[in-house]
This record gives sequence, C-alpha cells and structure tokens, in this order.
Amino acid sequence: MSVELNHTIVHARDNRESAAFLAHILGLEAGPEWGPFVPVATGNGVTLDFATIPAESIVMQHYAFLVSDEEFDAAFARIRQAGLTYYADPHGRQPGEINHHHGGRGVYFMDPAGHGMEIITRPYGSHPQPSGS
Repeated sequence: MSVELNHTIVHARDNRESAAFLAHILGLEAGPEWGPFVPVATGNGVTLDFATIPAESIVMQHYAFLVSDEEFDAAFARIRQAGLTYYADPHGRQPGEINHHHGGRGVYFMDPAGHGMEIITRPYGSHPQPSGS
C-alpha cells in the first residue's frame, strides 16, 4: 500500500462552527460529532477533524483544496455571499481578487479560527510557465 494522508486535526475555537463553515463553503457535509471531533471528509478520502481548543492555543495553519472549475464557481459565490474578505495571494496584499496561477484560478480566505484557506482549480506546477517568468 502506498502512503496516503488519511486525516488531520484542525484546531478551532468551536469545532462545530469551523466544520460547518468549511463544509458550507466547499459544498460538503460536516459529519456527526465523534468524541472531541467534528469531521469534514473530502472527495479524495482525507478527513479534517475539527477539535475545540482554547483560542489562545490555536496556531494558524494553511489548508489548500483542489476543486473543479464548477466547484470553484460555487464556492467563490458562497464566499462572496457570506461577505468574506478574500485575496489573490496568501499574504493578503491583493484583497478582492483571485489569481490565475498554473492555468487555473485560486482564492485565499480565513476560517473562523484564523486558519488560511485556499481553493485552487489546478495543482501547483501543473501548467508550464511562460519563458522569462
């Protein structure tokens, strides 16, 4: 068997709030609480298990999700409908914009616990860069 990422724990101020937030944006379902976790399963079998911890203990992490063009359109519409601030870059220097890296589209936004979320339609390195770049 090859090595695969199965699940990861995502720290949150409120596990249900953060799981429901991400599930809503991505068009997924937040699962039933299991012990201290609220899971959100992705299409490739990786589960994000949201766990409530004290806010002062949360360290910002980055989570990137590869989606189809149709899923991007739907997620981006939900981001805008929610009035979320979004960016074309991970440093927040291009607010209100999306990027077109790797021949696709991408957008960054924050979740309720302060984690950086990214949605992309093409994996990094999947599109040849123009010469001179």
